[in-house]
Amino acid sequence: MSTAIDTPPATAEQVTAQGKARAKRGETLAGWAFAAPFAVLFVLFLVVPAIYGLYLSFTGETLTGAGSGLVGFSNYADALRDPDMWKSLGNTVWFTVLSTVPLIVLSLAFALLVNLGLPGRWLWRLSFFLPYLLASTVVVMFWSWMYNPKLGLVNGVLAEFGIAPVAWLQDPNVAMISVVVTTLWWTIGFNFLLYLAALQNIPEQQFEAAALDGAGKWRQLFSIVIPQLAPTTALLVTLQILASLKVFDQIYMLTNGGPAGTTRSIVQYIYESGFTGYRFGYSSAISYLFFALIVLVSLAQYKLINRRSAA
Repeated sequence: MSTAIDTPPATAEQVTAQGKARAKRGETLAGWAFAAPFAVLFVLFLVVPAIYGLYLSFTGETLTGAGSGLVGFSNYADALRDPDMWKSLGNTVWFTVLSTVPLIVLSLAFALLVNLGLPGRWLWRLSFFLPYLLASTVVVMFWSWMYNPKLGLVNGVLAEFGIAPVAWLQDPNVAMISVVVTTLWWTIGFNFLLYLAALQNIPEQQFEAAALDGAGKWRQLFSIVIPQLAPTTALLVTLQILASLKVFDQIYMLTNGGPAGTTRSIVQYIYESGFTGYRFGYSSAISYLFFALIVLVSLAQYKLINRRSAA
């Protein structure tokens, strides 16, 4: 004959703990429910294509479907021996060098000028940031007319000083510089806005204390402003380098990679290899080589920033 064992009633502390556990589980489930749509789209449109692209890089896949079997690392070996790939990569690095430095220096200079309290500050902020809101097609159409050898405003201004017209987008010596100038005008507003926000967060007491110690404006700039802006500068340099390495649209629409391939970026070469040369496997291999380069650059910048922060 079995005897029932009486279960002692739960204490108030146990009831409270169980209630908190149920509430935490409910919050967790609610969080996953909110994140599920993004997670599904992220997997479908980013993770799955990335894995499939990696698979394609080991195949001879073409647009016609011929030779779609596995070819191992031959696509990667062909890419490393391809002079056009290296030339396109060199153009991309050169564009990155030409654009990153002025985008950082000029945006900081503009932010400093506006932060001084110039009349009509809202107009200056709007003027610097408004081009960033324009679509790339609008920017390209505008600057294509500006660079027109016969009717463009740029050559019109040069003619007033007796300077001969320049084929800005057709001359291999100046085509890349022309693209960089267009990019500066278009994208400098983003860096400017971040610098201006960082400047306005510097405590005014630091400038007052420095002025009492006899520090002038230049001393305050190099001893207070620039050190305080170091995290913003590090962030902008990282973002700018990554964005410049992935440049495509303005170059493709302004010069189509010309003249003679002097402005063709690595992203454009990947596009042409896949959709003009019909070599999907080969273009996928170049994509992953380029991805590895971006990862290395990002890791190098991350370690450099951490080292400076620790110092």
